[in-house]
Amino acid sequence: MSYVELKNICKKYKGNDKNSVTDFNLEIEEKEFIAFVGPSGCGKSTTLRMIAGFEDITSGDLLIGGSRMNETAPADRGISMVFQNYALYPHMTVEKNISYGLKNMKVPSAEIQRKVDWAVEILGLEEYRYRKPKNLSGGQRQRVALGRAIVKNQKLFLMDEPLSNLDTKLRVSMRNEISKLHRSLGSTTIYVTHDQVEAMTMADRIVIMKDGVVQQVGKPMELYEHPINKFVAGFIGSPQMNFYDVKVDGEGIVFSDGKKMKLPDAVKGKLQGYDHVVMGIRGEDIKLDSSNMEVYAECRQKAVIDNTEIMGNENNLYFQFGGITSVARVSKYEVSQVGDEIDFVFMPHKMHFFDAKTELAITADV
Repeated sequence: MSYVELKNICKKYKGNDKNSVTDFNLEIEEKEFIAFVGPSGCGKSTTLRMIAGFEDITSGDLLIGGSRMNETAPADRGISMVFQNYALYPHMTVEKNISYGLKNMKVPSAEIQRKVDWAVEILGLEEYRYRKPKNLSGGQRQRVALGRAIVKNQKLFLMDEPLSNLDTKLRVSMRNEISKLHRSLGSTTIYVTHDQVEAMTMADRIVIMKDGVVQQVGKPMELYEHPINKFVAGFIGSPQMNFYDVKVDGEGIVFSDGKKMKLPDAVKGKLQGYDHVVMGIRGEDIKLDSSNMEVYAECRQKAVIDNTEIMGNENNLYFQFGGITSVARVSKYEVSQVGDEIDFVFMPHKMHFFDAKTELAITADV
C-alpha cells in the first residue's frame, strides 16, 4: 500500500466555472521525494494545501498511511509544512520559533534544545538565533520556517516553494541540505516549485501540472527524454526545447522557411500517416563539431549567429532557422561570434515529434 494516495481529487472554488484541480491521481511511496511543478496557477499549491488540510477537497479521496483524511484536521494528519510566506511568530526569536511546535507536542526540554541546536547549525542560523523575524532577511526567515518543520520529525513533509526567497548560492546549498535531510530523516516529502531545476535535482519523481491537470508523472530523466506532450517537453530543460512546424515529405521534413532536412529511414518510419507535425529538439542535440557533421552529412544546414550567451561551462548560440529563433547548447570550447556563419546538424535520433493538433508525442517505435 502506498503511503499517500490521491484518488480522483478535484477542487472547485465557489463562484468559479472551472476546477482549480481536476481528477488528480497519484500514489506516493514511503520515503519518496515527490515534486509538483508547473507554471503559476496550475494547481500545484492548491493540491498541496488539500493534502495538508488547509483546503477542502471538493471530490475524491485522500489517504495517508491507509487512512482517509478528507475530514481530518491538519494537526492530526502527521505532517510538517513549510510555507512560502514564512508564517513566523513576530514576537519570538529564531530559537523560540523553531522550538514552539515541539513545546506544544510536550517534547522534553533537553530533546528540544538538542533539535533546535541541530537545526540552527545545519541551516546557518547560529548568529541569528536570538533575533526576531523583523531583524532577519527574507532568506533567513525562510530558513527559520524550514527549521521549525524539520525538528518535528514527522513522517510527511510538505514544502511550498521553500527556497523562493533565497539568493542563488544559498538556494543551491539548501537544495543539497534538504535532499540530505530527506534521506537522513527517512520522511516522505512533497515539494512544490515552479523551478524545474529544483525538481530535476531533488526529486525521485516529478508531477508536471498545467491548468489543474496532471500532464505526466515520472523520474526526472524519463520526463526529459520521453515527454508525453509538447508542454512537458518545453517545460523541462533549459534552454527550452526548440519547436518547429514541419511538413512531412518522402525524404524527411520541410521547415516553414522552406529548408529541407533528410531523415534516416528509422526516423521517417515514425512519421508514417502524418503530413504535418511539430518537431522538437534540445539545444545540446544541435551539433557543430566535425565528427557529427560527417556522421549526419545529409542533415547538414547553415545559419548565421544572432546572439551568444557565454555560460562558463557551456555556450548558447542563437540563430534564425526554420521560422523561429533557435538555440544550440555547445561546449565552452565552441565559440562563435555574432554574425558568424555556422554549419550544424540536428541529431535525427534525438528529435521529438508531436501531433500538430493534440500536441501529444508521436511515440511509434523506431
